Amino acid sequence: MRRRVVVTGIGAVTPLGSGAETLHHAAVRGDSGITDGLGRCADFDPMDVLTRREALRMDRFCQLAVAAADEAVRLAGWGDAPPAPAERVHCVIGTAIGGLHTLEAQLNVLRAEGAEYVSPLTVPLLMANAAPAHLSMRFGLAGETSALATACSSGAQAIVAGARVIRSGEADAAIVGGAEAATSDFTQAMFTSSGALSPTGTSVPFDRTRDGFVLGEGAGVLVLEEAETARARGAPVLGEILGYGVTSDHHHVTAPEPSGAFAAAAVRAALADSGIDARDVAYINAHGTGTRLNDAAESTALRRALGDALAAIPISSTKSYVGHLLGAAGAVEAIATLQALRYRTAPPTHGLTEPDEELGPLAHVRAALALKPSDKGCIGLTNSMGFGGHNVTIVIGA
Repeated sequence: MRRRVVVTGIGAVTPLGSGAETLHHAAVRGDSGITDGLGRCADFDPMDVLTRREALRMDRFCQLAVAAADEAVRLAGWGDAPPAPAERVHCVIGTAIGGLHTLEAQLNVLRAEGAEYVSPLTVPLLMANAAPAHLSMRFGLAGETSALATACSSGAQAIVAGARVIRSGEADAAIVGGAEAATSDFTQAMFTSSGALSPTGTSVPFDRTRDGFVLGEGAGVLVLEEAETARARGAPVLGEILGYGVTSDHHHVTAPEPSGAFAAAAVRAALADSGIDARDVAYINAHGTGTRLNDAAESTALRRALGDALAAIPISSTKSYVGHLLGAAGAVEAIATLQALRYRTAPPTHGLTEPDEELGPLAHVRAALALKPSDKGCIGLTNSMGFGGHNVTIVIGA
C-alpha cells in the first residue's frame, strides 16, 4: 500500500516578512511586499539565524533557505536529530539560478583587481547545491541530498521529489523547498529584455491591465514525513501531500504551450493521484505570473482539466503580493496554499480590479475569502509552470 506523506513543518522568508504565519496573515490583510517594482526581503537579517562565519560562507539564497528551514524543522519538533535514521532522511531544495549574488560580486572583483583577488570560497558560495548541502550538515541528514533546477517550477518539483521517495519507502522524511535571491540589476535586465518583466513595476495577475511580473526573493521549506513516522512521535500534522502531476510542454524554451494541453494533463494527473474530483477542490493557488501568455495558458489549462467546476473554485495568485520568486515560487506558494486551507481563508490577488474577461469565468479572490471544505476535507491545488515547459500541480489537504 502507498505510504501517506504528511507535512509536519513549514517555514518561509518572503517580502512580506519572516515566517509562514506572517506570509498568510499579511496576505489575507491585503498587504503587499512589493516596493519600487521589486519584492525584496528587506527585513531579513542573516545574523538572526547564522553566525558571522556561517553567513560569510553562504550566498544570500542559501541564507534564506537556512532561515526558512530552521523555522520548518523547529515547528516539526525534530529537536537535536531527525525522527528517523539519518540515511533515511532526504533533502531536496530547488533554485532557478543559485548563487547569483556571489557570481556578480566576484566578477566585479575580477574586473577591478584581477584573478588573484577572487575569493577561494566562490565555488561553494555560488553552486546551486549549496543550500541542500548546508541543510544536510545543519540538521544531520545522511540521505540523498540534491538541488533541483527546473526554472520557476523548481520549488514545486522539489516537493514532489521528496514526497515520491517517502511514498516509495526509500525515505521516511525529507526537507524540501526552494530558495532564490535574484533581484539584481542584471536579473532585471535579463527579464526586461525578454519582455516578461512588468515595465510599470506592478504585479496584477489576471487583470485586464497586467503587463508582466515583478521579481522577488525568498525561500519556502517544508518538512515531509511518512504518516506513521509522524504519528509514532506525536508530531504536529499540518497537512498532507495528497497527490501530484508533472508534465512537459515540449513546445518552446520560454513560452507556455498556448492550448494548455500538457499543463491540463498535470492537473488531471494530480487529481487522479489524489483520488479526488474537481468539485472537491476548495481553493486554487495559481502560478499566476501576470504575463499575458502565462495567464491565458494557465486559465485554459485549468478549464480543460476542471471543466465547469472551475468557475466556482476560488483562485488567487501569491505573486501579486511577493513578486515572482523564480525557483522558490513553487515552494512558497505550496506553503501559502496549505496556510489558506488550515485557516479556511484564501488570500486575495493583490491589486486585481478589472478581471480579464478573455480568460473566461474565474472565481477570483479579490478580498479575503472563507473557504468551504467538501466532505473529503479542505483541499487545495497549486500550480507551477517553468521556462522550458515544466508543469507541476500539487494537491494538498489540511
